[in-house]
Amino acid sequence: MRSQDCVELAQADIWSDDDAWSGRNDANVNPLTGLATDYLNHFIEAVMLLELMSSCPDCRNDFLSWQPRSYREHFAASRFKTRDMAIAAYEAADPNVRANLDALAGTMTALLEATRSVLLSGMLPETAGLVAGRVVASLKPLIARAGAVINGEGNAWYPVGPQSVVDGLMKQ
Repeated sequence: MRSQDCVELAQADIWSDDDAWSGRNDANVNPLTGLATDYLNHFIEAVMLLELMSSCPDCRNDFLSWQPRSYREHFAASRFKTRDMAIAAYEAADPNVRANLDALAGTMTALLEATRSVLLSGMLPETAGLVAGRVVASLKPLIARAGAVINGEGNAWYPVGPQSVVDGLMKQ
């Protein structure tokens, strides 16, 4: 099974006629923050592949081929017609909000890269499934926090660094 078969990307229309970005609905950028939730699909894909590992061992190789991408890299590689607009909106976003999202993305990336290292150690499929389950349980709240940052929902700052999250997970 290929990762493309495991993932469906969905876009929601978040624009209204009063938005500063009116007429640019396909950019899918939140007008309050200048950020797009589509970036989270990059992490959601990895979560879905990890969730499938226990029932579909082929997804392990798909997960191992997952590569980290920054916000800019994600959109630069996307097929969105308005990817340049999404990147420009990110560049123009409040630096504190952008730093908050980048910190969360860094934590999620560190966790996924540590998971890749552990899975490459040659563990049994059953053990790999358990590890994957723990990682998913740690990633989902981080994705939710990142979504809150993108949607401008209060103070969604995640004050724990990437290494702390990885170390805590590996101690379980």
